[in-house]
Amino acid sequence: MKHAFVAAILLTVPLETALAGDLHGKVTSKGMADNANAVVYVAAVPGKSFPIPTASAQIDQRNMKFQPHVLPVLVGTTVEFLNSDTVSHNVFTPDACAGKFNLGTWAPGSSKKPHTFTKECAATLLCLIHPEMEAFVVVVPTPYFAATTADGAYKIAGVPDGSYTVKVWHPKLKTIQKAVTVNGPTEVDLELSK
Repeated sequence: MKHAFVAAILLTVPLETALAGDLHGKVTSKGMADNANAVVYVAAVPGKSFPIPTASAQIDQRNMKFQPHVLPVLVGTTVEFLNSDTVSHNVFTPDACAGKFNLGTWAPGSSKKPHTFTKECAATLLCLIHPEMEAFVVVVPTPYFAATTADGAYKIAGVPDGSYTVKVWHPKLKTIQKAVTVNGPTEVDLELSK
C-alpha cells in the first residue's frame, strides 16, 4: 500500500513587512530651475512613536557650499558638521526651533562639530564668514521621508499601509499637504508653487 505524505510549509512574514509598501512619485517645483530639494514626509503615524536615531547625519562644507543643501532628519537626530574646505567656516542658525545655535568658527579639516535637533522644524544654516552659504536641516516627526532629486523623484520605503497626511517642504516654495492612502506600493505626484 502506498502512502501519500502531505507537507505544509508555513511562511512567516512580520506583520509590518506584510502591510507596508513604498510611497513614491514626483514633485514638480513650478518656477524653479529643477525639482530638487523638496522634502516629502509622512506627518504622523497614529499610535506610533519612533526611537531617537543612534546614528548621526552629516553636513560637509566643500567648495564653499553646505553639502547636502537640504538634509531631512528625524526629530532627535544629531547632525555632525564637517569642514572639508581649505578655508575656515562657521555654522549657525537664527531659527528658535533649532535653538539658535552657533557652533563657532573652525579651521579646514578640523574635527566634527555636532548639534542635536530636538524639535520639528526647518532650520536655516548659515556661515558668518561666507554670507552666500546657506543650507537647511528639515526635522520631521516620522522616519518616513525623502528628499527629491533634480527630476523631482522621491521614494519612501516601508510605509505601513494606512491613511496619512503627507507634507512637502521646499526652501523657496509654499509647503503643501495631501491626504494619502498607502496600500502596498503607492504612487503620489505632487506640485509646489510660490
